Amino acid sequence: MVQDRFHRNIHYLRVSLTDMCNLRCVYCMPEDMTFRPRSELLQDAELLRLVRCFAQLGFDKIRLTGGEPTLRENLVELVAAMAATPGIRELAMTTNGITLKPLVAPLYAAGLRRVNVSLDTLDPVKFRRLTRWGQLNDVWAGLHAAEAAGLKIKLNAVVVRNQNDQADVVDLARLTLEHNWQIRFIEVMPMGQVADFQKSAMVPEAELRSTIQQALGPLELQNNGLLDGEARVYQLPSAPGTLGFISPVTQPFCAGCNRARLTADGRLLLCLLRDKECNLLSLLRAGAPDEDVMKHIADNIWYKPWGHGLARDVRPTRNMSEIGG
Repeated sequence: MVQDRFHRNIHYLRVSLTDMCNLRCVYCMPEDMTFRPRSELLQDAELLRLVRCFAQLGFDKIRLTGGEPTLRENLVELVAAMAATPGIRELAMTTNGITLKPLVAPLYAAGLRRVNVSLDTLDPVKFRRLTRWGQLNDVWAGLHAAEAAGLKIKLNAVVVRNQNDQADVVDLARLTLEHNWQIRFIEVMPMGQVADFQKSAMVPEAELRSTIQQALGPLELQNNGLLDGEARVYQLPSAPGTLGFISPVTQPFCAGCNRARLTADGRLLLCLLRDKECNLLSLLRAGAPDEDVMKHIADNIWYKPWGHGLARDVRPTRNMSEIGG
C-alpha cells in the first residue's frame, strides 16, 4: 500500500469519468459552463490501464464521479471491468440521480454495490432553482430503483445559506425515520468560478445539527465519533437510517485522509482543494510502461499535502465538476 510522508495509507481512488453534467447547480458551476473535448479526456483503455496500476499499488476502493458519471459512454462495461480488476474490493458511484433509473439493474449486475445520490431539497420548485435544469421526480425514480436493486444508498446534500438551510434540512433528515439511508449534509467549499458565492453561503455543522434537533429531537453520536469516510454520524431516536455531517470547513478531517483523485483529463490530484497535479494521461500517451506510471503515482502521493489550506484562504481554480468530488 502506498503511503505519503505523513504515514497515511492512501488506498481510496475517486475517478472522474467525465467533466460533463446534465445539471448546473448554483453552488457548483456557472450556467454557461463549457466542457473539454472528448479527445482530451481519458479513453476507456487508458482509464482501465490506470485503474490496474492503482490497484497494483494497493488501491482497493474506487468511487466513480463526474461531472455526472452516468453520462459516460460504456459506463456499464467500465464498471464491470473495474469490478473484475484484481485488488479492487469496493466499487461505488456518486450521481445526481437524474438518469440513474434505467442503469441501476445493469450496474448492479456489473458489480456496483453503493451509490451516493446528490439531493439538496425535497421541494420540486426549489430543486429546479438550485439545479437550474433538474426535475426532482427523476431523482426519486432513480433512488427507488436503487433501493429495490439492493444498492446501499447515501444521500448527499450540499447546504447553502438562504437556499436550503432550514426546512429542507429537516425534511431530508426526516427520511432517516423511514429509510435505512445515510443522509449526509456537506459544508460548501470555495472552488473555481463560484468561490466567492460558496464562501458566503457556507452553513456550519453545528448550526445544521441545532436546526435538526429543534425539529426532530436529540441526535445520538454514533461510532464513538469515528468518521464514516468523511462523515461524522448521528442518529435520531428509533430511526433505521443515520445522519452524516461532512464539515471540511469547520471540522476538517485531513489527518485521516486516505484519498487520491483521478480527473477526467487524466490528472492525479492529491487534495480536493489544492491545484498541484500530476499529468498521468501525458505519460500514457508518451508510451511510458506501467512500471514508470506506477512509480510516478507513488512518488507524487508521497508529497500529498497535510491539509486543504482553507484557513489560509487557499482556493483551487478548477470547478468541482472538473475534479470529481
